[in-house]
Amino acid sequence: MDYDTSVPRDLFYTNDHIWVLIEDDTATIGITDYGQGELNEIVYVDLSEIGTNVDRGTAFGTMEAMKTVAELIAPVSGEVIEINDTLEADPRLVNLDPYGEGWLIRVRWSDEDELEGLMTPQDYQVYVLGDVEDDM
Repeated sequence: MDYDTSVPRDLFYTNDHIWVLIEDDTATIGITDYGQGELNEIVYVDLSEIGTNVDRGTAFGTMEAMKTVAELIAPVSGEVIEINDTLEADPRLVNLDPYGEGWLIRVRWSDEDELEGLMTPQDYQVYVLGDVEDDM
């Protein structure tokens, strides 16, 4: 398939097509443009509740598309401090703006060693598309 996939440079990525933005002790987590494109039209998002502890590599929720349900796998461990509750009313925001209004959860995290297992934007672009564009 041919994708016009954006890969923001300020994020880390997983091979499960999850992105994470690290700001001090807060990690904002979402699904990548490529990931939402693979799922197609997202119709429902179920996320862990505020106060829940999530572990890296385990599910923090599910995302339902027209013909499939996908587990959302945490890229870092921490306590869920915020969920994007606008997705309950409009899950299409994940399709329309996966790196902005379509973010999923925010967790309070502290284990910097977990970042070593994540992909850089360049690594993720190679993983998804097989090459790195010049404008990276």
